[in-house]
Amino acid sequence: MTTRYRTPPDVAEQYGVNAGKVLGWIRTGELRATNVAANLLGRPRWRISPADLAVFEQRRSAITPPKSRPRRKAVGVIEFF
Repeated sequence: MTTRYRTPPDVAEQYGVNAGKVLGWIRTGELRATNVAANLLGRPRWRISPADLAVFEQRRSAITPPKSRPRRKAVGVIEFF
């Protein structure tokens, strides 16, 4: 079983954003990626695993907040302005 790692341009194309945006997510730690460059002091070559991409999507998915109940008006309180 082989797992296909994705490049930042691949991920950017999938989400319809610029590759720089994906690199920003990697830089801030929001999206995990592995540097597969031969020389670690040079330019990084990022690869993103499908599992890390799934975690990223899970964290960024829209979750509707529960409806809050309306506040009840205090009974017997006279407000003076």
